[in-house]
Amino acid sequence: MSIERHDSGQRMSRAVIHNNVAYLCGQVPADETVGIREQTASTLKKIENLLAEVGSDKSKLLSVTIYVRDMKDFAAMNDIWDAWVEEGQAPARACVEARMARPSLLVEMSCIAAI
Repeated sequence: MSIERHDSGQRMSRAVIHNNVAYLCGQVPADETVGIREQTASTLKKIENLLAEVGSDKSKLLSVTIYVRDMKDFAAMNDIWDAWVEEGQAPARACVEARMARPSLLVEMSCIAAI
């Protein structure tokens, strides 16, 4: 059994690979001072970059869990998400309202992808 850990620290790894499946830690936007649309786009870009680092891409996403600070942002977040997901490649997905680690965070996403 082989387990690969990428960018590991004391608390977590940015990605863990097992049996050709990548488990990504929660991704948050690079800039927390902007609105939900910009935070969503930034988070999705970080996901794309991390998937590329581990040898995958967004077409191989299996599951995504999205956490939003307030469900009032659900529609705006979905506008960005829907434009990002390739037709016919939508992963299984859950979206929940959650108290975030910092009040400035509006969205966080955690992903599982095939390699």
